[in-house]
Amino acid sequence: MAELDPQEAEQDLERKIEETRQRFKNELLQDSSGKYDSRDVERLQTDNALVEGYLTWRLYVVDDALKMIDESLQWRKDFSVNDLNESVIPRWMFESGAVYLHGYDKEGNKIFWFKVKLHVKDTKTTMDKKKYVAFWLERYAKKEPGMPLTVVFDMAESGLSNIDMDFVKYVINCFKVYYPKFLSKMIIVEMPWIMNAAWKIVKTWLGPEAISKLRFASRSEVQTYIGPEYLPPHMGGMDPFKYSYPPLPDDEFQTPICDNGPIVSEDDTESKECELESRETLESSFNSEIVTKTKKVNFLDDSFRAEDNDKGDSNVRTRGARKPLTTFKGPLLDVSPAEELSFGSGETEKKCLIILCNVTKNQVAYKVRTTAPEKYRVKPSSSSCEPGASVEIVVSLHGSYQASPQDRFLVMAAEMDNAGSQDLAQFWKEVPKAKIMEHRLRCNVLESGKALAGPLRDSFVETGTSGQEELNTALMRVMACNSRLEQKVNACVWMQKVLVGLVFVLMVLNLQCLYLLGTAGRPS
Repeated sequence: MAELDPQEAEQDLERKIEETRQRFKNELLQDSSGKYDSRDVERLQTDNALVEGYLTWRLYVVDDALKMIDESLQWRKDFSVNDLNESVIPRWMFESGAVYLHGYDKEGNKIFWFKVKLHVKDTKTTMDKKKYVAFWLERYAKKEPGMPLTVVFDMAESGLSNIDMDFVKYVINCFKVYYPKFLSKMIIVEMPWIMNAAWKIVKTWLGPEAISKLRFASRSEVQTYIGPEYLPPHMGGMDPFKYSYPPLPDDEFQTPICDNGPIVSEDDTESKECELESRETLESSFNSEIVTKTKKVNFLDDSFRAEDNDKGDSNVRTRGARKPLTTFKGPLLDVSPAEELSFGSGETEKKCLIILCNVTKNQVAYKVRTTAPEKYRVKPSSSSCEPGASVEIVVSLHGSYQASPQDRFLVMAAEMDNAGSQDLAQFWKEVPKAKIMEHRLRCNVLESGKALAGPLRDSFVETGTSGQEELNTALMRVMACNSRLEQKVNACVWMQKVLVGLVFVLMVLNLQCLYLLGTAGRPS
């Protein structure tokens, strides 16, 4: 089969997405009669990334993807996944600390912790436990769509009484069927030898895609995947985090230092620019009622910005900044880039651009926050955007700091009713949380080769030539094509291993037959 070029590959993907939707409608939806949640059906019809996730996980075989979609949507209806919240989960489960999200691995993926010693098999609570896991996964899927998780089974001090094979199979199915492409890797830490037989059974449930993501690690080996700053002391780490509830410990953005604290210190060169552009402050957390002591994070917030200064210095601020190539379509703002900011190690790779476009008919207030305020300067980090207008925000590394995959940014936005008379600081204190749009961005650290290519690509974008759109489109197609080719190569490698194994088995059987024939031909 001839290899498809990027444009043909993208068109082929679009055809498969449309085919999947049409066949779902004709073959599964007509006689469903309440089989699925209408909210999930609507999302399947509108979210290309969701359909692509199922197709990718099933190697673009539409029949297999439809089976997966059917099973996944039925599960979501049976478990009322769209309506899961803290009030419907027994409080003791949150207080136990057996399952939670906290920290990041070395690749910047969120860590989903399972404390196996805290799990005891009990048929009376099985359904609640399964809904508890679904609650965490759905919460994360909504907060950081498309971003994978690293699952860690902490087996320290656990024994056979803590192994619930039905529950383990359910957790595996969550990543194998219900949340495709969510699993980055699954790390089993300090597994007792007595559980080897149980895990051999578990491996048969995983399938080839998930087995390739399985890692068994000792106390020392786990640091290959997770840095000591996010490992507990019993794994040789230095993370002081201790689980407690409330609040939910999955969101570092909710941990403030203080209200209206001092400005972040800058060097002499940048302090002059800072005086001209803004007065930077530290604001409270996203939810002022949630206060934890697990991790201190403060945020940059420009409280005031003169409109004329912003327009006059716009070209100076954005010069040399990496331009975004993708866009997230939000209900209030379109956010570019869609998922991540890319920083390199060179001096010319320390600036990125966030572009916000107001898609409403009202003025929208926005602010940008980060989990690493000592590293980054965000200009402007808080202001408002007129209807139909766009604003460019420069995110730059400060001093000698380097970006890390663990760093995160949060874009918050809310519509302003009386824009002319509202003070931004007061507005953010009074706006209901339900009316705030949130979109998260993570940091991507470019390799040296890619970092060197960055200025060249940006120079083309900055020229404003007619080839800009074609260049951006071509880059996106190449990235999509590479992803699909990687999936196909992995499938071919796996099939090759299977064939080698079969050949070996046939050779052994052939030798046995020859031996038996030789034995039968000998005189007694």
